[in-house]
Amino acid sequence: MGGKMWWRSRVHSDNRKSAIQNPKWMGIFAIALTFAFGGAVASAQQAGKIFRIGYLDPSTASGSAVLLAAFRQEMTKLGWIEGKNFTIDYRFGEQNNNRVPELAAELVRLKVDLIVVSGGPPALAAKKATTTIPIVMASSGDPVAGGLVASLARPGGNVTGLSSLAPELNSKRLEILKDAVPKLSRVGFLSQSGGTDLRLNELRPAALALKLKLEEIETQLDPKGLDSAFQTAKQRQVGAIMTMATRPFFAERKRIVELAVKYRFPGIYSQDEFVEVGGLMSYGVDYDDLYRRAAVYVDKILKGAKPADLPVQQATKFEFVINLKAAKQIGLTIPNRVLERANKVIK
Repeated sequence: MGGKMWWRSRVHSDNRKSAIQNPKWMGIFAIALTFAFGGAVASAQQAGKIFRIGYLDPSTASGSAVLLAAFRQEMTKLGWIEGKNFTIDYRFGEQNNNRVPELAAELVRLKVDLIVVSGGPPALAAKKATTTIPIVMASSGDPVAGGLVASLARPGGNVTGLSSLAPELNSKRLEILKDAVPKLSRVGFLSQSGGTDLRLNELRPAALALKLKLEEIETQLDPKGLDSAFQTAKQRQVGAIMTMATRPFFAERKRIVELAVKYRFPGIYSQDEFVEVGGLMSYGVDYDDLYRRAAVYVDKILKGAKPADLPVQQATKFEFVINLKAAKQIGLTIPNRVLERANKVIK
């Protein structure tokens, strides 16, 4: 606004004396120069800084490797060089949710510049640990219902990022199972022991509407716990299985798929990586895309944007994948009407 007024004073003023010679304008000009040079110095200081990013995930490093690779690749595309202008401090709960709050507090003590979290539970732990350090969610089922943000459009506070729409997608997965498995009447839903899952609030009425009995089976995410969970599913005579769409379950995808084949359970999962290791079906968001988009949030915040001013974005890429090899292994014939809906069919 000040610049426009300066030019108008030169064009419209009848006074031939240059505006820059006027003491009032000289003062404004000096202030403008001060801000310009001050901003240049601040930019130079920021350019030389090595930002420290914390990453908080209740699962494992090996289980999260593919998603973190997508995040780092996008950071590189945005002009960031790991080790030169940013570093990442990783903290993994190793499938123990009880460790996450302490790991969040540890990152705060390290005085990281920003914390990236893998989902809702670590986001809550990070939010409880700090109200000042920016927090970016790579994925969260329903951040508003979870108490993470005030609204998607205006998050407020220090948390923003991506929503994976997990509650709605679980209902859709249940519909697909009903269509894909003839005479299905009972579905086993695996959830993590000691955790709370808002997704069940929507899944229970969806199961009733589809005339399906939902068997909720809690499990520890170690080999013994998973074996026990599948034995329980067999005892309850379920006709198919689903799991929570969370990072800890994703990290154990190979073992879960192996057990589904062993017990001949049709299964539908949240990510296509389950299908890549032999799972029957997956329907969900492209999590690689979410992690790439999380890097965009990080880029903006490290360049000065406030989390409160960055709206939470929802997932936009979805994919339905069917593995016919896996279907043959368990003796399942998937109807053509279901196959025609798939984005990808592995033969």
